[in-house]
Amino acid sequence: MAIRKTVILCFILWQLPLFLLLPCHRNSAYAAGGKWDLLMSSIGISAMHMQLLNDDRVVMYDRTDFGKSNISLPNGKCRNNNNDLALKVDCTAHSVEYDVSTNSVRPLMIQTNVWCSSGSATSDGSLVQTGGSNDGKFVIRVYKPCITGKRSNCDWQEMGNGLIQSRWYSTNHIIPDGRQIIIGGRDAFNYEFHPKTPSTNNVFSLPFLQQTNDPREENNLYPFVFLNVDGNLFIFTNNRAILFDYTTNTIVKTYPQISGGDPRNYPSTGSAVLLPLKNLEAQTIQAEVLVCGGAPRDSYLKATRGEFVGALNTCGRITITDPNPQWTMETMPLPRTMGDMVVLPNGNVLIINGAAAGTAGWGIARSPVLSPVIYRPDNLPDSRFEVQNPNAIPRMYHSTAILLRDGRVLVGGSNPNELYNFTGVLFPTELSLEAFSPSYLDLESANLRPQIISPVSRHKFKYGQRVNIQFSMSGLLNKNSIKVTMVAPGFNTHSNTMNQRMLVLSNGVVKQVGKSSYQMSCLFPKSGSLAPPGYYLLFVVHQDIPSEGIWVRIF
Repeated sequence: MAIRKTVILCFILWQLPLFLLLPCHRNSAYAAGGKWDLLMSSIGISAMHMQLLNDDRVVMYDRTDFGKSNISLPNGKCRNNNNDLALKVDCTAHSVEYDVSTNSVRPLMIQTNVWCSSGSATSDGSLVQTGGSNDGKFVIRVYKPCITGKRSNCDWQEMGNGLIQSRWYSTNHIIPDGRQIIIGGRDAFNYEFHPKTPSTNNVFSLPFLQQTNDPREENNLYPFVFLNVDGNLFIFTNNRAILFDYTTNTIVKTYPQISGGDPRNYPSTGSAVLLPLKNLEAQTIQAEVLVCGGAPRDSYLKATRGEFVGALNTCGRITITDPNPQWTMETMPLPRTMGDMVVLPNGNVLIINGAAAGTAGWGIARSPVLSPVIYRPDNLPDSRFEVQNPNAIPRMYHSTAILLRDGRVLVGGSNPNELYNFTGVLFPTELSLEAFSPSYLDLESANLRPQIISPVSRHKFKYGQRVNIQFSMSGLLNKNSIKVTMVAPGFNTHSNTMNQRMLVLSNGVVKQVGKSSYQMSCLFPKSGSLAPPGYYLLFVVHQDIPSEGIWVRIF
């Protein structure tokens, strides 16, 4: 314990120079907010991959080829593993299911290696996970939420040779018809679909991925992919982006190179989000992408030689629907590589985890960034960033963060070591799980927080359906400061949250229907190009303070 306290003190001291530099940045606010809570000191694995499912459980997993984890498989189960670096028979779990309501974990069994894989929650609510390393690189795995039945019977189902191309460090996205497109990966300059149809039982070449591949560094892995409002895909790799029509295998638009020209994808490892989609009934709907952080070119090669170059402190913002789109650059208050970006229920973006020097890879990052930052996209450019209260636990390579239904952000992982190493290394393997509570969850805001009365959670709605939403609130309501948001929970790994998406629903006049209850009419998105079919979290937001979310399914 004394060693851990000393290490934490060192991390805080490393952060001091960064905080001393804060007043130099004009476009930052400095009133720290937010609260950290340690949920579990150990979940048994290091959470390298993370997905919230519609039963309020979070599925997490690590790699399977590096020896024992710290949680056993149930009922004496064991797995033979010919690819394991440390042992051939493994009776420990490398995946767990975390129950948010009980703050507990249940071990799950994965047969093949899911290291640096990809996935997405599909239209029926299942997590479909693709690829990995070694014996897992062609495998598709499915985990279905346990809504009914005995929970102990719910586990991963694996399909060998479900992929045509090996996929390691690829990106997945749900497309308007509910299928999953799987793009790129190491030495995979192409894409494919799941499930496959007779016309898509193939891989399709995407030379753009090879054109953005840096010799010896790559910087084109885990591409940033977002579904545009016209049904095409925005694909960003390295420092360049295209708008891609996957139905005809053609590039619709080529965007300018991001200003500065530095790489933003793995292993330089920035992060990206599609900013909230608004005015969904307008004839022209605007879509913006924000790309933040990363590492300068050659950072990976320099870090392997012990030269730890400072991370990037810039964000690039671009309106991808503009006829002549251009990047607008903004300066973050803290440089960051390997950060995660989480779209919060009120439309703000949380930037969390990561390091201020080096890059992604085994032990080649330094100076953990302990303080998250809130980015407020609707503010004026000089007041968009706000530094939050710092954490005490470094979240470096292989850390994760996702939004929960109650508005907290679940944070886990961090293992820059090839094996589970807890002593004798600069950044020990981290098995803990934390929650970051943004300031909208402060007790002082309780009387301004809406509570959804109806519809009930897990209700199904059709595209374009008009729905009456009832909510209550104990404090004084500002009718001009109410909005309804709908968030697609993303699959998070390696600073890339796949399928993360927020829509601000068109809503009518707010009417009082009881002493402290209100009703408004909202219109759901009209097509799968705006909101791919599946489960979303729906929130009522009042003065930037969100209700607890409910699950809705759109189809």
